[in-house]
Amino acid sequence: MNEVSEVKDLASAAKVVLTQAMEYCAQKTRLDSSQAVIDRLREGDGEACGYCHYSVAKQVAESLGALDDTIKAAYIYDYDATPEDLCFAEAGRALPIHLLVWVGRKTAALKAMVETWDRALAQRYAEMIGGHQPAYLLDVQVVDDADVEKRIGHGALLSSLYHPPIQIWRR
Repeated sequence: MNEVSEVKDLASAAKVVLTQAMEYCAQKTRLDSSQAVIDRLREGDGEACGYCHYSVAKQVAESLGALDDTIKAAYIYDYDATPEDLCFAEAGRALPIHLLVWVGRKTAALKAMVETWDRALAQRYAEMIGGHQPAYLLDVQVVDDADVEKRIGHGALLSSLYHPPIQIWRR
């Protein structure tokens, strides 16, 4: 399979992921349609954004885990936006989905997969929601065993008492 068809397939997969996220959100928030979810996302509704982000993160983590045997687990975590982030960003829509991926070892292949997923999701998100395309939709932090063991950087989140991430996938 050549690179162009892989990108086209990932663009289709991104559309499926976002459609399923809208359906998941509609079910959780008891809205009667995906369009109602899109309207809520445009308004910056925190609850709708939270459910959509969770569903997208879970689906992307499952895909990454199926493609990369070095991934041990994936987590979604909260990000405390600064007042400047909230002031200059579009409410709800501009905040990326924060994903923490624990691997046995970091690889360039995983980094490339994440970047490709991010581009495809950002493009499809802009098409679905309307407006400008966000620079990125996924904020993926990759940590390895040493980061977790020594509590370095984002690896410290896995043992955090105050802000523990939520595990959404594991091998």
